[in-house]
Amino acid sequence: MGPLEGVRVLDLTSVVMGPYATSILGDMGADVIKVESPQGDIIRQVGPSRSGEMGGMFLHANRSKRGIVVDLKAPGGREVLLRLAEGVDVLIHNIRPQAMARLGLGYEDVAAVNPRIVYLGAVGFGQDGPYAARPAYDDLMQGIAGIPALMAESGDGVPRYVPVNIADRVVGLHAVTAVLGALRHRDRTGEGQRIDLPMFETMAGFVLGDHLGGLSHEPPLDGGGYPRLLTPHRRPYRTADGFLCVLIYNDRHWQSFLRAVEREDLLADPRFASHGSRTRHIDAIYAEAARLFTTRTTEAWITLLDAADIPYTPMHDLPGLLADPHLNAVGFFQQQQHPAEGTVRSMKIAATWSASQPEPSRLAPLLGQHTREVLAEAGYAQAEIDRLAEAGAIQQHADIATTAE
Repeated sequence: MGPLEGVRVLDLTSVVMGPYATSILGDMGADVIKVESPQGDIIRQVGPSRSGEMGGMFLHANRSKRGIVVDLKAPGGREVLLRLAEGVDVLIHNIRPQAMARLGLGYEDVAAVNPRIVYLGAVGFGQDGPYAARPAYDDLMQGIAGIPALMAESGDGVPRYVPVNIADRVVGLHAVTAVLGALRHRDRTGEGQRIDLPMFETMAGFVLGDHLGGLSHEPPLDGGGYPRLLTPHRRPYRTADGFLCVLIYNDRHWQSFLRAVEREDLLADPRFASHGSRTRHIDAIYAEAARLFTTRTTEAWITLLDAADIPYTPMHDLPGLLADPHLNAVGFFQQQQHPAEGTVRSMKIAATWSASQPEPSRLAPLLGQHTREVLAEAGYAQAEIDRLAEAGAIQQHADIATTAE
């Protein structure tokens, strides 16, 4: 039994941020019910899949869930959602609050049927500011939080987004911690509550934790920015025959490195004398290190760095990551059989728990796979479920597939 066994989550999220968060809750044992429209989560279409509805991003962000289809705009759809909300502990959505209010599914509506519920809205912006009603996507959040500008400063001057959905995943992790904290509060007090989790403010704090720097003081002590992260020379080192990721960081590392490469003369250079002085002269420090790394092969550097006890890793591409000997030794990748996709590769829970080890409970659901099952558990009679299906308020996967054919 996972640590969240007995917790039930109604998941009205789509794309990456919310589904990533709810998959973590599901991996920890919560019964997560993913609610989709008849069109399905758009992320189902991203990447190749054998069925056409189970792209890789969807597979990995929606495991450990059951899936139902409810048309919230159809007659009876809202009532289905509210009836399900009566029996859950958590409702998570990433729909703009104004739209949730128009649907009659705002916090007050849901709390009226379940005052103990934890109701989390993952929104783009805090609801007290001028951006409150704006839409939010990962690219937009990276941009407004300053990440492309930092990429330009640390690179070739061209703003770029980080090539992972970093905002979605960072805010998704914050959603998990918020839910766990709110459940703990409810356990102590009996009170449910509404949580608005804004992407912009969350990402602003994430970025500025590294880069606020001297702007933390008033008056400012500098213009902000962490020099070591911003130098254009902070990149994998090119060797004589490839690349290697190396971090020569503290005083001991630098002393060992310079002795190993027979550059003891630089130990007397005041720029190399301390962490502070190296940070102030990081461009020159890293440029010299980059020049030195071109003089040996990758294998020669590995031998030298091992002997000098200096941290390094290989620079993997995606095939290299899949073939990594450590990941394979710990069983990180696992093959499973999906009913629509055949053999698929999944990833294990990274953390090892001495008790209540989280484990994925099921593969990502087909669109509407568990609709009738979940409604029956909520107390609907078979005839009621049939009437809702006829009215278009709900759909089961088999019905969707038949209609498509």
